[in-house]
Amino acid sequence: MSHSLIWEGDDLHFHAGPGEPPLRIASEDPMLQSPMTLLTHALMGCMAMDVVHILQKGRHGLKALRVTFDGERAPQPPRRYTKVHLTFHITGTVPQDAVDRAIALSHEKYCSVSNTLATDLEFTTAVVMQAEAGESW
Repeated sequence: MSHSLIWEGDDLHFHAGPGEPPLRIASEDPMLQSPMTLLTHALMGCMAMDVVHILQKGRHGLKALRVTFDGERAPQPPRRYTKVHLTFHITGTVPQDAVDRAIALSHEKYCSVSNTLATDLEFTTAVVMQAEAGESW
């Protein structure tokens, strides 16, 4: 696997190299993602994809899924995440134990992002079950 990132020559703005999907990142530009924000999206995306795949494979009545992230970072450089909490908002007729199992399998076995993070990271999850998708989705 090979990727490239190109400095745009101003401030700390970068974009993905040739032949890659569009991506722009910056350190402190509110209109662009930062590397740490991309990491949170990578973690949420990886685990969400696993959970959806596992629940669909089990033929559960999943209608919607939303993941939210809360985290704490170390006060001193390298300011890595020390605590991560993901909340999975599940809509449909899915048994709680099936959701819990899917999350555990993702975190412990399948999600390469969560398995790349430091082993001393405090990692917790929660599940919010609802019958119908909320208006705020």
